[in-house]
Amino acid sequence: MSQQVKVLTIEKNLNADTSEEFQQDIAQILESGAKIVLVDCQNITFLDSSGLGTLVLAFKMLRDVGTKMVLCSINEQVRMIFELTSMNEVFEIFPSQDAFNQVLTAKN
Repeated sequence: MSQQVKVLTIEKNLNADTSEEFQQDIAQILESGAKIVLVDCQNITFLDSSGLGTLVLAFKMLRDVGTKMVLCSINEQVRMIFELTSMNEVFEIFPSQDAFNQVLTAKN
């Protein structure tokens, strides 16, 4: 995988308690100069409104500096939340890291 891509695996559900830690991770990635951030959501089983807000905020912060944020490995409950809020139209979502890597390799 190229240095242009940073993978951020979220270890816990995103909510008011964990969103600050996620924001710090995003800030570190911003400093690294990555062009694409792949957020691996395989460990998230629940996402509340503050968690969703945190993802959107990170998406906007990264977009403002020309970095793309994509998601992968989303479970059904989280996918339903994304669909209900139309966030599935905002975020590019891949089934897995492997699927993302295949698309990335195909583009290069």
